[in-house]
Amino acid sequence: MKKISDLMNLKGRSALITGATGCIGQEISLTIAELGGDLLLVDRPGSDYSLIRQKILDNWDVNIDCVDCDLEDENSRNRLIDGVIKHNKNIDILINNAAFVGDSNLDGWVDDFCKQSVKTWNRALEVNLTAAFHLSQAFTPLLKNNNKGSIINISSIYGVVAPDFSVYEGTDMGNPAAYSVSKGGLIQLTRWLSTTIAPEVRVNCISPGGVWRNQPSVFVERYESKTPLGRMATEEDFKGIIAYLASDLSAYVTGQNIIVDGGWTTW
Repeated sequence: MKKISDLMNLKGRSALITGATGCIGQEISLTIAELGGDLLLVDRPGSDYSLIRQKILDNWDVNIDCVDCDLEDENSRNRLIDGVIKHNKNIDILINNAAFVGDSNLDGWVDDFCKQSVKTWNRALEVNLTAAFHLSQAFTPLLKNNNKGSIINISSIYGVVAPDFSVYEGTDMGNPAAYSVSKGGLIQLTRWLSTTIAPEVRVNCISPGGVWRNQPSVFVERYESKTPLGRMATEEDFKGIIAYLASDLSAYVTGQNIIVDGGWTTW
């Protein structure tokens, strides 16, 4: 009989994590490392991997490689894929975490619907959905090698429900159509893949709720008032679900979208 500690153990396995230097990406990386897994950290050119790399090496004896990739660019994705395959890197876990989230100053993004641009829409779908499809397709042969492959897609509550625009009133924040649509598509891609590359690879999705990032207090108060647990998420709130889906704790779980939102979508 396997112990829980045995099921959680990722020693000998390797995870490729996109968006690895972002706030959630760092917590994902720390979680995999704590469970003994080796890491291939991927983020945009110019990203600083040094802090997360050193934090991991100070605490755990795992292998870490860092590779730049502009997920918005198909050629850059192809270079990442070719490099991983050429160097015979073992990929047991693929975590599609990177996301195009834009900002309030980006043209055609946080605007009235009539002003949201096709160009920005395409950029969001390329990173949030097409890149996940591309990497999942390319790395499936590696993920199938030991019959324990796991793909974890990071979606959003806004891939499940429509935004409540009242929480944004009086701020420069918003919720563009492209973000919600791309995240909803990622959930459906999860389901589709789970029936297509089974049984060797499990495919699941995590849909986080709002994460506290020093947003305007009026937004935070409104958001928390609509959340049964009474607070926004922190990055650490996602460590448990990552450990579950990456490891054999979830060996009989596939095709699921697990919502981690403090109850926001319960109403």
